[in-house]
Amino acid sequence: MAKSLRQLSPDKFDYWQAQHLLNRAGFGGTPSQVRALANMGLEKAVDYIVDYDQIDDEPVDAETFDSDIMRPRTLDENKEIRAARQSGDEATVQRYRLERMKRQGADRRQIAEIRRWWFRKMIETPRPLQEKMTLFWHGHFATGYRNIEDSYHMFIQNQLFRHNAVGNFRRLTHAIIRDPAMIRYLDNNQNRRAKPNENLARELMELFTLGEGNDYTENDIKEGARALTGYTYNDDRFIGLQSRRYKQMHDDGRKVILRQIGNFNGDDFVEIILSRKVCSEFITWKLYRYFVNDMPGEPNPQGQDFVVDLAKLFRKSKYELKPFLKTLFKSEHFYEPDNVCSQIKNPVQLLVQAVRSLQTPTRSLQALLSAADLMGQNIMFPPSVKGWEGGRAWINTATIFVRQNVLVYLLTGQRPDVYPWQVDGTKYDPSHLLDHFEAPLRDINVKEAIKYLVWFNLGRKPHEKRIASLVDYANKRGGILTPEILVEILALITAMPEYQLC
Repeated sequence: MAKSLRQLSPDKFDYWQAQHLLNRAGFGGTPSQVRALANMGLEKAVDYIVDYDQIDDEPVDAETFDSDIMRPRTLDENKEIRAARQSGDEATVQRYRLERMKRQGADRRQIAEIRRWWFRKMIETPRPLQEKMTLFWHGHFATGYRNIEDSYHMFIQNQLFRHNAVGNFRRLTHAIIRDPAMIRYLDNNQNRRAKPNENLARELMELFTLGEGNDYTENDIKEGARALTGYTYNDDRFIGLQSRRYKQMHDDGRKVILRQIGNFNGDDFVEIILSRKVCSEFITWKLYRYFVNDMPGEPNPQGQDFVVDLAKLFRKSKYELKPFLKTLFKSEHFYEPDNVCSQIKNPVQLLVQAVRSLQTPTRSLQALLSAADLMGQNIMFPPSVKGWEGGRAWINTATIFVRQNVLVYLLTGQRPDVYPWQVDGTKYDPSHLLDHFEAPLRDINVKEAIKYLVWFNLGRKPHEKRIASLVDYANKRGGILTPEILVEILALITAMPEYQLC
């Protein structure tokens, strides 16, 4: 294996490396979960996280949500409304119009339910990497509800990402060009031989596989669009390539794509793209920014070598993600000091990690989703097909205010926009965070406890001035740790700029 991918020495995998792994490959964990991971050792810890199919989890039922809210009209319904329009029967036309509006309202309520369901799943899942990767694919193959207006199609796509979270990128890419939500979002249901629509072909190359301006031309996009003609759906299902409708819509003529010639269809188009070296490098670079370091610009020379060598491994494994992720999470490079606490937490990471690692009450899922929206990440509603920019774009004067206040809300139930009598009265006791001291809370050394809490929450060894100021605060509050004092200490820690990093 390439030198840049060299594995971390097992004796260097300690408690803090285990926490780094849990933060990046998931959404953090409690002190006891971090210790359990550290005790496994590097090899077993990474395998445990990546091979999560061995961990029991409640399967998601396809009938969890209503698939028929936005169902297409039946033949009889279409016949009736067509006759009504021809005869001037406004009452019948209005009845169908009101029925449509009723369904749209119900669908908007269901997408809100789906968003709460997924957010709770991220908080409660025993398979954090699966949900972390589901979130990655949602941002990579970005699709927004507002354009498609079918909540069940968003649920289907979410399940597609979950089932293929750490599977095979080739298989997922073939599936995404068959996905009803993606087809509708990028108008491929309007892509037919007489009038090709280039949206899906363009984004497939530019944003999903090759990267903007990499190794393709405008003509490749036009020819790719022809290959994708006829790739559409009916209700909740993709139209099969042998169907009459596909054959009527598909352009089966000769095409030239990336210097290859043939009577290509959409699946051929995907295979041609995946054969390009730049595809593996582009996806590797995106995953690198997601898991290793998302600071602006290119990585340092060592990081560049790491990306190139990891991309080679990706190609060699035929786009299998498990060996890719295991190599990444076991590498020395992943644990280098420059890559620890080098990422700005996206809003979902900030909230889910806080709940999972501190075990605060969840409070109101809707309030947390609203806070995530104010911080710039409204799941199921990405800002565009490019997804979320991420990195430093997450932080500005408005979002930092929300970031700090939502942590206070999780710790205390207090929101800045409500009256005192509207406070969530659920009490939070953080004493469990200090269980490893194996002593009653009042007998624990204040300085040692605070030093641990700062290190645990900030992810790296804290500066002594940080410790001293918090110890001084605790001493002024009586010098003895109580659940109430711990909550106040945690509120001060989570307000530190460094808490925004992981």
